[in-house]
Amino acid sequence: MLLLSALVSSLILGTRAQAAPAPANLTRSLAGRSVNTGWHYGQEKVRGVNIGGWLVLEPFITPSLFENTGNNDIVDEYTFSQYQDRGVAQAALKKHWDSWITEDDFAQIAAAGLNHVRIPIGYWAYDVSGGEPYIQGQAEFLDKAIGWAGKHGIKVMVDLHGAPASQNGYDNSGHRGSANWATDNNNVVRTKNVIGTLSKKYSDPSYFGVVTMLALLNEPATYMNDQLLQTTRQYWKDAYGAARYPFGNSDKSGLVLVIHDGFQPLSTYQNYMTEPEYESVFIDTHNYQVFNDDFVSWNWDQHVRGICDKASGYSQSPLSLVVGEWSLASTDCAKYLNGRGIGARYDGSYSGSSYVGSCDDKSNDVSKYSSEYKEFLRKFYDVQVQTYENNGQGWFHWTWKTESAADWSYQSGVQNGYIPSNPTDHKYSYQSLCG
Repeated sequence: MLLLSALVSSLILGTRAQAAPAPANLTRSLAGRSVNTGWHYGQEKVRGVNIGGWLVLEPFITPSLFENTGNNDIVDEYTFSQYQDRGVAQAALKKHWDSWITEDDFAQIAAAGLNHVRIPIGYWAYDVSGGEPYIQGQAEFLDKAIGWAGKHGIKVMVDLHGAPASQNGYDNSGHRGSANWATDNNNVVRTKNVIGTLSKKYSDPSYFGVVTMLALLNEPATYMNDQLLQTTRQYWKDAYGAARYPFGNSDKSGLVLVIHDGFQPLSTYQNYMTEPEYESVFIDTHNYQVFNDDFVSWNWDQHVRGICDKASGYSQSPLSLVVGEWSLASTDCAKYLNGRGIGARYDGSYSGSSYVGSCDDKSNDVSKYSSEYKEFLRKFYDVQVQTYENNGQGWFHWTWKTESAADWSYQSGVQNGYIPSNPTDHKYSYQSLCG
């Protein structure tokens, strides 16, 4: 187990995280709680980035990892292990885990002025059964990342990104295709048990002040059917119990527990999981403007206005709000963004879509970005971070790095000048952008 400095250990004196004094000056929505996360949520803004495509594979983040298999049927982490020699797959995964994210990335993240990371991990890192082909080993690297985060003063949200049988059918759930998580209660029980395992481990005093948040499940696609919607709404409550009380007694975890909006209006969570029964619950919403035909046809001014239009709904969120995913992409041109072997709406190569424009100078190759496009990206950055901070607790950009897809890469944005090295340095004021 990774240990923090002797100073932190002496501060917590071997007690549970919630036994430490609660931070002062919390906003009214967070006041009165008896748990202590080790960070001043409600007083300081979350400015973070996701560590995507590392412990849960995504073809659009690392296309070469999939292309090097020579098998076009390998489209997610499930098939990565299923459709090639297990030893070959294991070696490729180990190489990827060793090299894609290192301590230097955390040093760069800290240097970019960010204070949080959100690290996706799949249930299969802790539970593989029933003939599932997944290869394990991710948990060790999550612990390494938490150690690097602690060394560089960064807080961690551990994010359960994939559930058994998939909660959304997206490749980022581990298994692309059908969303069958809610069709078998055993899937839900397994998911809740993994959450209990994660909470128990990362509520240990040795992680206090570094691991501060736990996301109970990423992006359940509750718009698909009523069974998924109702199962998810019950799961949030059951998973809260497993995460807030993971020790088998009345002791509480000090972590902020994060639920996803399930792609439902925030207003549907009115009077849901409220204090004092439910403590320190955040709701996570994701904001992208590329996954339907209307969005990708917008001009740059419309993309900016689309962010401004989110402010009112965000400010009225019934639970403390964090925007857990967003990007600077205004098209779906990134290779494999919609899935390996699936085209883009923007250039009409996605089935059923119509041509809007060429993808040649969008997303994939930053050297082809015009100065005008880079200026838009800077404006798009400024309007998003200010909207999310002004109307919520803050944000996590998706994602830290990509092989190409530069408008999805925070690292590339900093290196190429359209993301500032200080996230509070705004070239465009909120007032000038949103009025």
